[in-house]
Amino acid sequence: MVVKWGELAVTDEKRAELRSLVRGYYDVQKIRIQIGNRIVANFYAKLGKKPSEKKDSIDTDAKQLLVQLIKEAKLITNAITDNSRKLEGYMKRHEGVISSSVEFEFVNSYIELMKIESNLIKSINKMLSGFLVWEYFLKDVPGCGPLMAAVIISELDPRKARYVSSFWRYAGLDVAPDGKGRSRKKEHLIDVEYVDKDGNLATKKSITFNPFLKTKLIGVLGPSFLKCKSPYSDTFYDYRTRLENHPKYKDDTKAHRYNMSIRYMIKMFLGDLWCEWRELEGLPTKPTYAEAKLGLVHHGGG
Repeated sequence: MVVKWGELAVTDEKRAELRSLVRGYYDVQKIRIQIGNRIVANFYAKLGKKPSEKKDSIDTDAKQLLVQLIKEAKLITNAITDNSRKLEGYMKRHEGVISSSVEFEFVNSYIELMKIESNLIKSINKMLSGFLVWEYFLKDVPGCGPLMAAVIISELDPRKARYVSSFWRYAGLDVAPDGKGRSRKKEHLIDVEYVDKDGNLATKKSITFNPFLKTKLIGVLGPSFLKCKSPYSDTFYDYRTRLENHPKYKDDTKAHRYNMSIRYMIKMFLGDLWCEWRELEGLPTKPTYAEAKLGLVHHGGG
């Protein structure tokens, strides 16, 4: 299927390519972070410091150490060839933070992964220009950069979402039957049929949403809206105030009210996205409950 708008055209194949680039980028990033934390842990141990717990990110002190190691690794690279004997000889003659060929190779691997990430970002940015929703909506949403836009475009499909609630449900932002926010809890799982290794039809418990998309929307886009004071941040603060003054939620923890407000803000953004995207694709739109029943209007990108 091809959707056209002026000279722009998007195919399902292009969406699949973008998704591969985005997922590949985050796969590489995850490996780089793991190697970075391993490098830092090794150097902390060498200095007699207690290694920190396993992390999915790199803290500030670790980043500073990695910056120093990268600079030194580049100096070493400029001074030697890939010959291991020359490398060991260089290590003996020069005192520095990096003191062995093994340490050098670890840091060099970290640098190479950084280069791969950079190249993938360039490819993602180049591909984005062919998508209508980027050119005419997401590009103008403060707090939503090219990488986040690529996540959204590659994971959501307005042609499969007749209602905005479909976006919410796929992003894990709908309300479960028990009245609570959707999660991985046992009571929120559903039965899904699949074909087992013997070719028989079987049933298993499964989540109802895209965990990768939910993580990026809640953990990255939400805080980004707040940091850059996006128009959507007003939605967050207004909703949080309502929760603080509501008898049902006023005694909740600040963290719980924060999370609820982030979810609400992202849902409002997805509502705007659904309307704009469907219109750009020439698909019919219907007002959300908030617009139809409560008289609220969507924010747009400005």
